[in-house]
Amino acid sequence: MGEFLTSAQMRAIEGAAIASGQVDGAQLMERAGAAVAAAIAERWGQGRRQAIVLCGPGNNGGDGYVIARLLAAAGWAVVVKALAAPATADARQARAGWAGPVGNFALDPAELVDQPVVVDAIFGTGLVRPLAPGVWGALDLAQEAGCPLVAVDILSGLCADSGRVRSPSGFVERPADLTVAFHRAKLGHVLAEGGVLTGPLVVADIGIEDWHRDYLRSDGEAVVDEAHPGAVLPKAIGHKYAHGHALILSGGPGRGGAGRLAARAALRVGAGLVTLACPEAALAENAARLDAIMLRTVEDAAGLRALLADRRLNALCLGPGLGTGAREVGLVAEVLAALRPTVLDADALTILSRDVRLFGMLHAGCVLTPHDGEFARLFPKIAAALADEPEEGRPAMSRVDAARAAAAQAGCTVLLKGADTVIATPTGLCAVHAALRGRAAPWLATAGAGDVLAGLLVGLLARGADGFGAAQGAAWLHVEAARAFGPGLIAEDLPEMIPQVFRTMGY
Repeated sequence: MGEFLTSAQMRAIEGAAIASGQVDGAQLMERAGAAVAAAIAERWGQGRRQAIVLCGPGNNGGDGYVIARLLAAAGWAVVVKALAAPATADARQARAGWAGPVGNFALDPAELVDQPVVVDAIFGTGLVRPLAPGVWGALDLAQEAGCPLVAVDILSGLCADSGRVRSPSGFVERPADLTVAFHRAKLGHVLAEGGVLTGPLVVADIGIEDWHRDYLRSDGEAVVDEAHPGAVLPKAIGHKYAHGHALILSGGPGRGGAGRLAARAALRVGAGLVTLACPEAALAENAARLDAIMLRTVEDAAGLRALLADRRLNALCLGPGLGTGAREVGLVAEVLAALRPTVLDADALTILSRDVRLFGMLHAGCVLTPHDGEFARLFPKIAAALADEPEEGRPAMSRVDAARAAAAQAGCTVLLKGADTVIATPTGLCAVHAALRGRAAPWLATAGAGDVLAGLLVGLLARGADGFGAAQGAAWLHVEAARAFGPGLIAEDLPEMIPQVFRTMGY
């Protein structure tokens, strides 16, 4: 998908195209409507060939009138219903091009008996207020009748910037059967509820790429990228120390499984060496389960300080199975004082959330990997704002907004885990890894999967990636490994799938 846009960014790019005089709003509307009509015809044109187009008062409704005209010209039986009269010049022009009648908005169940395609051209990406029950209720009725539901740009009621539902009274429960977006996917297609309710997504070219490139060169808000595997994955020729030495700190007896998962993932992703450090009482347990991964004993902060005198230990990870007692608090402090690339996960995040002094020791080389609960403990004010109902007239706060704010507050990279994983840096760089639709990996909802992600991340840091690049690569590989294994996955399987993923990528 490349980049994800906000609604304001999309308006700015369209506005620049129109201001150039090379294209006008009516032409863009015609291109958008033609793209949706073509997608509908390709999907359902062999048999159904009946459609009900629901039009709103804005330009999304204008797209709907174009869709209706083009489907009718192709021989479809088309019914158009309008929520209100067109309110923009371009929408009025599109309405004038539709020769058929325009009915009242309400759907009659009798109209749905033959299960026509229902086109949602009511409200598009500009929706910034709650959706009335009568609007989403029509979409729900169509779904209940078994009608395919097609969203024009975005399902009406979803915030295009956050993916959150803007309908406190209720909303549809199932995804659209098709969403056709224009120029670029919007953040609302991959974040929060929108990631699921968007359904199959097609992104149509409407001929404004030149102005998009101009926008990227401007001083506008940074565009959010789709996370990618990164250029650090191929392994160049060299001895083991040329590919880094990752140190993973583990907990006491009976708590070593998480650290072992992280260590194995770090080794599989290409770190030259990996050492697991644990209390002496846990040494035999870990030795019985590990071979290529080296072991060292670390009883306390002083022991860790001595170990870190070896500067070849160039990337650190702590948290998985670590514990949260006095010993572990000391280890977190020692690691942060070392100022090396560091992944803080699980128990280390809990310690940070309890200790303002340690939180203040975070530095640019750190990567925090919270899930939603850990994020709320670390950044309570940001999490509260994310959970709040949005103000009418304003977009809802998104997970992108939250991750960027958290990264700025912490002064380091934040990887906010979820099906819509968001990675942000203090400078505003941001990437989204959406494990949705064709990249869905529900099998990752299993104990230990997050420990493997932490291990992949520290392994890539050891190999020389920066925090943002390592986080993108780790998130991508994590999902790809899960998809390569499939149903029945447990965390132990993930590191073992990395070689297959690399082979598939041609490495």
